[in-house]
Amino acid sequence: MAAPKEIQERINKLRQTIEKYRYEYHVLDKSTISPEALDSLKKELVDLEGQYPELITSDSPTQRVAGEPLKKFQKVSHKIAQWSFNDAFNEEDMTAFDERVKNFLRKAGLNENPTYTCELKIDGLKIVFEYENGILVTAATRGDGRVGEDVTANVRTIDAVPIRLNKSVDIIVEGECFLPKSQFQILNKRQLKNDEEVYANPRNVAAGTIRQLDPRIVALRKLDVFVYDIAFLRVPLGTIFKGAPLGIPPSQKEELELLQELGFKVNKHFKLCKNIDEVVKYWKEWHDKKDKQDYLIDGVVVKVNEKKYQDALGYTGKAPRFGIALKFPAEQVTTVVGDIVLQVGRTGVLTPVAHLRPALVAGSIVSRATLHNEDEIKRLDVRIGDTVILQKAGDVIPDIVSVLKEMRTGKEREFVWPKFVSDCGEGGEIERITGQAAWRCKNKNSFIQKKRKLYHFASKHAFDIENMGPKVVDALLNAELIATYDDIFTLKKGDLLALPRFAEKSVDNLLSSIDKTRNITLSRLIISLSIPQVGEETAHLLSKKFESIEKLKEAKMERLEQIEGVGPIVAESIVSWFKDKENIKILNKLLKHIKILNHELGIMNYAGKLKGKTFVLTGTLENMSRDEAKEKIRQLGGSVSSSVSRETDYVVAGENPGSKYGNAIKLGVKILSESEFINLIK
Repeated sequence: MAAPKEIQERINKLRQTIEKYRYEYHVLDKSTISPEALDSLKKELVDLEGQYPELITSDSPTQRVAGEPLKKFQKVSHKIAQWSFNDAFNEEDMTAFDERVKNFLRKAGLNENPTYTCELKIDGLKIVFEYENGILVTAATRGDGRVGEDVTANVRTIDAVPIRLNKSVDIIVEGECFLPKSQFQILNKRQLKNDEEVYANPRNVAAGTIRQLDPRIVALRKLDVFVYDIAFLRVPLGTIFKGAPLGIPPSQKEELELLQELGFKVNKHFKLCKNIDEVVKYWKEWHDKKDKQDYLIDGVVVKVNEKKYQDALGYTGKAPRFGIALKFPAEQVTTVVGDIVLQVGRTGVLTPVAHLRPALVAGSIVSRATLHNEDEIKRLDVRIGDTVILQKAGDVIPDIVSVLKEMRTGKEREFVWPKFVSDCGEGGEIERITGQAAWRCKNKNSFIQKKRKLYHFASKHAFDIENMGPKVVDALLNAELIATYDDIFTLKKGDLLALPRFAEKSVDNLLSSIDKTRNITLSRLIISLSIPQVGEETAHLLSKKFESIEKLKEAKMERLEQIEGVGPIVAESIVSWFKDKENIKILNKLLKHIKILNHELGIMNYAGKLKGKTFVLTGTLENMSRDEAKEKIRQLGGSVSSSVSRETDYVVAGENPGSKYGNAIKLGVKILSESEFINLIK
């Protein structure tokens, strides 16, 4: 059966586009698009030629080269405190790092021309291994740097981890546990065969696997490990190894070689570089070939090679001065826009969302990307059917960077902004918001808005009602048991038991969760009301300035605009919301069922150790949620912002921080690790 005409056209366009960018990159030395985006185009071509081998031609770009369970984990205190590296993102950051190292050594009276050892930064889970007399006794997760979880039983199932070393030494080493990409594919094939959901990325599977309570499950997953550092070494007196007394080697390169000799698996791609230019060259080389390895690589770890210089440089509170993690640029892939649809938010604002052909980017499968507003669609000139470059970095949501217009066939369709949107109800009329690029429903009480408001009301940022997710809200709405917020607090057991799939235990749990939320802080109440322009941080600002919801009701524009962080648009939105009779009616009915706690008043008057300090959080925190961290900051008198500026006092950086981390470096804002933050709020 002949291939469809549109497939032939797609293959021809892919070949032309790949060859165009290949020529620009390799011949003209122009990086018009990222290597990841180009690789994504190549992969699509390989897949299509695999489906239609009769279309393969000798000049195709693909033919250039032929080719017993635990009940719980015990906590364990690290004998050697664990730290993490500061990050660099480009050549300029590395030049600055090199200058800092040399300046520090110069002031210490030492040679100012150190060499550097480069090691691949494996995207996995850090594990600390302890051996006594050459025998593995403990393997623990990093935790907060001081206390981790004992995962020895699980780690012993990993073939790459030696149970007995080649020498009877006491040693503590650090390494990265990961799931090979080949095993990840096997695992997902098994999931599909069993009609189960596939996993998103190897790193998450590795982290989840190492925390499995049943070691037999861990053994089936076939995890792997690379060891990269000696944190502690003690040997019996007179121990000879390879003709010399055994001890900590004088250089990082020799330390890696010793680890290999002792029986540890070390990544073989480490390299000694004479200067920072060679470091950058190594980084660029591995950026291009990282995807060919059977493990995820998210950068290069650079360390001063000479141990005597490492000792002189020492550590800051967060990280060693002698090392840095040079991250690869944000991952980019290409995909196709299947459709553009308008999504109605809880405040009635219309957001265009691109429905994409599913693509793996930055370790996650993505099928949606927001296009923000009408102006952004025009700026990008994105059309339905376009091939686009998709980017995702750190904790930033997927973003369409640009359109590959040379891939157009003429069949792409422009998105026409409608005059009516059915989800808005009552004729579906929409209007442009004055002074903004956004559109909204004229009708403020459509069913979909009501539904999204109830989702938000029960969410963790607002009333935080456990066991009341969107599916439960939908069931209650469809059964006409709830229509407004107050209805939630009038639900009875008999009402709920009459619903399909509502068992007695789940009903009891839901009613118990609702009862627990009857006492709520003023800030959470404000968040729950879905006032346009009022997000989490604004709600906390308002709760500090007003003693009660009654005083906020009466607030005038002038008073609101005087609050730092509340501008005229936000102030007008607040005043308009409280002038609406229907909003006040709903609020008054809700107030009959709840009690407002005055925690914020105590915070406002409490001269806490963080009073007047502004924090920004980025990345994943291991020992607490973002919400818990924000609450701690506010309890101590501080405030939390969603963006980094020169007025920011601290940026708290967890695992895989996003662009906020880079902004903090550029602006010179102090960056705290999670352990430093925990010490600060004690």
